[in-house]
Amino acid sequence: MSDTTTLPSPDRSQFVLFENPNPGRDYLIETVCPEFTSVCPVTGQPDFGTITITYIPDKLCVELKSLKLYLQRFRNEGIFYEAVTNRIFDDLRAVLLPRYLKLHSSFTPRGGISTCVTVEEGRKNG
Repeated sequence: MSDTTTLPSPDRSQFVLFENPNPGRDYLIETVCPEFTSVCPVTGQPDFGTITITYIPDKLCVELKSLKLYLQRFRNEGIFYEAVTNRIFDDLRAVLLPRYLKLHSSFTPRGGISTCVTVEEGRKNG
């Protein structure tokens, strides 16, 4: 079975970005989306999860409404947990160019099994 997602790669215009108000300081921004939805590409059933994005911005930060709209693009897409986690990570890394980025996805149990996927890159401390 292959991942059936057909979402195009985002361009910067999909996200509203703003300048880091404290570029000389490393600080963590954590954003939690507890209502993330995608579709299992095998069964067609909805997958529900929580996406937690943690990053140390360099020059840019992401505005939350544009992030929410970006994440909602996945609600009707057939995509495996591992693929969607890495896709979101790659898209955010490409537009933010953060000093540090961690994306953790935690999907609700189905059939008694739950899955969490974490991708992390960069330096977390100074």
